[in-house]
Amino acid sequence: MSAPEPNRDWRHFLFTYRSYTPMPFLVLMLWFSAPTSDTLAIGFAMAIVGEMVRFWGVSYAGSETRTTGTVGGTHLVTSGPYAYVRNPLYIGNILMYLGVGIMSNALMPYLQLVALAYFIFQYSAIIRIEEEYLSKAFPDWKEYSAHVHRFIPGLTALRGHNDFAPNFSKAARSERSSLIALASLSLLLLLVFVFKGAA
Repeated sequence: MSAPEPNRDWRHFLFTYRSYTPMPFLVLMLWFSAPTSDTLAIGFAMAIVGEMVRFWGVSYAGSETRTTGTVGGTHLVTSGPYAYVRNPLYIGNILMYLGVGIMSNALMPYLQLVALAYFIFQYSAIIRIEEEYLSKAFPDWKEYSAHVHRFIPGLTALRGHNDFAPNFSKAARSERSSLIALASLSLLLLLVFVFKGAA
């Protein structure tokens, strides 16, 4: 099912390039990195939680979550993590970015707070255009959005809506690039920690 795409504006730019906007923060993070054993452990744990949230969401929503061209979706997914919160993938992203920032210990806490504020701003803007689409495309959207919050997970799952089964094998394929990126950054920061300690 589809609906006319909302008029394109600056929010669509953020939607299209949302995978690249972390780059300036990652460059600064690596340049000023000063990881410690504590920041590595705490940040890595947070990043893993973020990736687990992402993986759970993708197992229900599928690879459509990586679309960068046109805002849209084939289904209104309201089961799995979507029964608790409307945007589990963006929550997972924020946890991952913040976790990597904490691992780096770069310009702590200023870089991490600026990055957190930016990503909340970016995802809030993107969510607005996605919800404009969903409200037009799916009759169930109004009831769903009235019971499930954008960012704050509910304590109990929404009942009585679609019951999609998770597809973990497809989620693993879809999340391969995210897992590789997280593993690579973690290894790089670990090497920085080891070599700075040896210097």
